[in-house]
Amino acid sequence: MSAAETPHDPRPLTGEPLSLDLLNTRWMHDGVRQDLLTGTEGLAVWLATNGLDGRFAADGPTLEHVLRARDALASVVDSPGDPAGIARVDKVLGHGRIRATLTAEGPGEKPEFKDASWGAAWLAARDYLNLLAAAPDRIRGCAHEACVLHFFDTSRNGTRRWCSMAACGNRAKASRHYARSRET
Repeated sequence: MSAAETPHDPRPLTGEPLSLDLLNTRWMHDGVRQDLLTGTEGLAVWLATNGLDGRFAADGPTLEHVLRARDALASVVDSPGDPAGIARVDKVLGHGRIRATLTAEGPGEKPEFKDASWGAAWLAARDYLNLLAAAPDRIRGCAHEACVLHFFDTSRNGTRRWCSMAACGNRAKASRHYARSRET
């Protein structure tokens, strides 16, 4: 699919690591929960946004597996250490593996899947493991009470609080300002 054919991604936050980008397929808009993955059309958008559209089909089985992965990831991100959530992520991870390879450039790795329809779901779960290994304390949910988005804090000092300073950060500042002005 060319860039001209790629459907528009309506989500307010994209570009996060794959596991968090999958969580961000649910968001709030004007107080109403939105979900990109209500059908294969939304799956096609998510796959294209993440450069996976050439590798995995936007079909029913892939959608079902991606939704399972999203729910499993949501449970471990929202409740780290929860045994049920950990088991759900492990179950997704059971559908693939990393095979060591040797390439002309040197050592490499190649993901392999029992069933290709698990590929995108497996890659998202595997990405979460990579984030945990890199900096588990930087996997965050937006601090705005009405936001459900997640991000990986790459700021130098690790103090990012908002999915977007332009959106949620400014809303929070405006709310605080409004509350202070009403008190006086």
